[in-house]
Amino acid sequence: MEIQHKELAWQAFAKQENLNEDELAQFKLYYEQLVTYNDDVNLTRITQLDEVLAYHFRDSLSVCHALPFNEIQSIADIGSGAGFPSIPLKIKYPHLRVTIIEVSGKRIAFLQRIVDMLGLQHVTLCQQDWRTFLRQHTNPVDYFFARASLAIPELLRVFKPSSHYRLSTLVYWASDQWQPAEDEIPFMQKSFPYTVGIKQRKLVFFVNPH
Repeated sequence: MEIQHKELAWQAFAKQENLNEDELAQFKLYYEQLVTYNDDVNLTRITQLDEVLAYHFRDSLSVCHALPFNEIQSIADIGSGAGFPSIPLKIKYPHLRVTIIEVSGKRIAFLQRIVDMLGLQHVTLCQQDWRTFLRQHTNPVDYFFARASLAIPELLRVFKPSSHYRLSTLVYWASDQWQPAEDEIPFMQKSFPYTVGIKQRKLVFFVNPH
């Protein structure tokens, strides 16, 4: 019965996210590796399949309903951790050029393993903190994604006059109760509400106001 439940959960996920068989197989392998290496690498407290599907995979893909990904060329994932949201997005949209920013060497090693096992192309792994990345990199990024990583004031450094990425867009995963501080309001472009599992959340879009 347990095996049947898991397969039904996978099939429901594939249908909801419009995944083909190859993409679903990649998500399954990703999940297997996540559970296998979680204790050694400290990847996530969420390991049960239903919860991973909802609060990691679907939550990562929630941005697909807010942006025209077929028209987007490049994204970057700030403080990626176990690869959320960048790896799910790369599986669903293989044309994307993805930059993953993660300071932990163990997590970078895990992400490199995932990239290799899933055969993902055009993925750049940067073992750096956010400020160092902004100082040293100039590779194209249309959208920066931040999901459960840094605080807003730190993320908004992307819009400093000295930043190569000051004209990019920053998307922040937030609870539905989140409200911007007064000095963050000028950068806020819009928000996109969504539901994942039993939680109400929203994506908040930030742009350079100048």
